Amino acid sequence: MNTRLIFWSITSALAGFLFGFDTVVISGAEQKIQSLWHLSALMHGVAIGSALYGTVIGSLLGGWPTDRFGRRKTLLMIGALYLVGAVWSAMAADVYSFIAARVLGGLGIGISTIAAPLYISEIAPPKRRGLLTGMFQFNIVFGILVAFFSNYLLKGSGENDWRWMLGVAAIPSLIYALLCFALPESPRWLISRRNDLAGGRRVLQLIRPEASSAEIDAEAAAIAQAASDQVSSGHFWTRKLRLPILLAFLIAFFNQLSGINAILYFAPRIFEMTGLGARAAFLQSIGIGVTNLIFTFVGLWLIDRLGRRTLLYIGACGYIFSLSLVSWAFYSGHYSIVPACIFAFIAAHAIGQGAVIWVYISEIFPNRHRAEGQALGSFTHWIFAALLTSFFPKMVTAFPPGAVFAFFAGMMVLELVWVKTMVVETKGESLEHIQARLKAA
Repeated sequence: MNTRLIFWSITSALAGFLFGFDTVVISGAEQKIQSLWHLSALMHGVAIGSALYGTVIGSLLGGWPTDRFGRRKTLLMIGALYLVGAVWSAMAADVYSFIAARVLGGLGIGISTIAAPLYISEIAPPKRRGLLTGMFQFNIVFGILVAFFSNYLLKGSGENDWRWMLGVAAIPSLIYALLCFALPESPRWLISRRNDLAGGRRVLQLIRPEASSAEIDAEAAAIAQAASDQVSSGHFWTRKLRLPILLAFLIAFFNQLSGINAILYFAPRIFEMTGLGARAAFLQSIGIGVTNLIFTFVGLWLIDRLGRRTLLYIGACGYIFSLSLVSWAFYSGHYSIVPACIFAFIAAHAIGQGAVIWVYISEIFPNRHRAEGQALGSFTHWIFAALLTSFFPKMVTAFPPGAVFAFFAGMMVLELVWVKTMVVETKGESLEHIQARLKAA
């Protein structure tokens, strides 16, 4: 791989760093916010989950600018949304202003889960697409780790420590936005959306400088041919696209019904439920970030070797084992094993669903419908994330914590059945070949 391709992939994947940081940084501020504005359990859930509602809107609408204005301009817009959202949320004077700011930042998150993995998948060579697209997930977990560590350092630094926790996100947001100016447009967007064969060919040559002119011409022609295919050129909601639509919906659905976002958002509170003090709970939360980062490396190393389907198998089995043990621990009072089981859960997620989800959704749709398909998967992911995060505080007060974790484990049994019966492997194939395979399925 040439250095240009690596730089472009890393730059666009930095949207994932902002996504991860913004998603989890709220875990350090949520209890202070509740006491500061005297929020009820329900209002507290709405305030903490407000970014996710913006994310839902962004994921629902984000396919339009990604297709209309191009991948590059959309990535630039994401940086601006993150920047404004971070500064505004840190300066919020009341809960309603805070919610509005978090919704704005959430818009950036929602759109980033469409534009960033989609852009990387469209510039990456087939043999390295899992690794390069998976860098978006790596940056998510790196952002999560930095957020946990930042919260730990800032906690107790003053009455407004929570404002600093939220406001520091403005720095990486500005850096990311500036780096996006160096990105070229996606060759597949140029060819399939703008009918700019010459422009697409120029970018392909930059991506593969070692390729001959004839090889570049053949690749550009294959992209143009795929764009003219009946499945690609028709409407999105058709019977011909039923398999990728169903795959995108279910991988996003099961990703959230594992409970991953609830655990990330409320990690300190979950650890405190086991008897750990507040400071120790924050330190254990950093352990979640470290575990996530290490096993994401493992997942990215394996994804182009073992394939997407195998990693989903591994992740589902790990989910079931770890969540079942957490449930048993809460029922039996063996709280000492909960941190280790949560770390095992995070490891299973990082190798399985975490490494695969954004790669897989970006691969299974035709070029002309990739943004719409990415939007469907992203919207499904975030609507369930928003609902789960908003109601999780109520769930653990209305039901025994053991029952909540048992429910998550049961959903992962269903995921294992889905992987066995429906998931199609996409390892090492060109996007155009995957399109033809799923059309025939």
